[in-house]
Amino acid sequence: MVLQKNSAGRVGSVKRPHHDGHARIKDAKDEEATVQDLIRNTLEEHISVARATQALEPMIAEAGQICAGALQSGKRIYLCGNGGSAADAQHIAAELIGRFVGERRSLPAIALTTDTSALTAIGNDYGYDQVFSRQVEGLVEEGDVLIAISTSGNSANILKAVEVARERSARVIGLSGKTGGELHTAVDLSLVVPSDITARIQEMHIVIGHLLCALIERQLEID
Repeated sequence: MVLQKNSAGRVGSVKRPHHDGHARIKDAKDEEATVQDLIRNTLEEHISVARATQALEPMIAEAGQICAGALQSGKRIYLCGNGGSAADAQHIAAELIGRFVGERRSLPAIALTTDTSALTAIGNDYGYDQVFSRQVEGLVEEGDVLIAISTSGNSANILKAVEVARERSARVIGLSGKTGGELHTAVDLSLVVPSDITARIQEMHIVIGHLLCALIERQLEID
């Protein structure tokens, strides 16, 4: 309570607002429950999509064989994607160039997302739709493998890269989600994650990428 003079000069009292400690505790508990629900629901959603992705096991094994066969023949693996898919492309390439599990020789894998000079020059001179296809035209040879990553399957620059890669007789593996988009029918082998949620699709893409690395190492029996 605070003493305060009124307009007549008399001293009166003004009550301070009462803060309900119980209400604050309840709000904190509600917030904690909301956070826990978010975490639990996201993890359950991830697990559900992972289980559904098990249906792709035969196609993942085939993709591993395609990649291993190309490398065994002295060919290269190229990867491309936008945004989070660009990060996935670089991640997978790094596992092959560096190492995935054990010590072994380096494997030729190149992410077409890392050369900023090429990306900006091509984007400026030819348009963003050609930032990958122009690199494919200059680098990819017959028998190489292009792993094209697009969560929607409809990224224009990915589809253009696939088109040019196939013109150059490269094998093309598509990683997508949702319905698979145009990418589904444009590639030699299509791996469509059964989810409409971009985050869950990307999570399965990197799992598939790791599986491809493991399959390549196993099939090539690399020391």
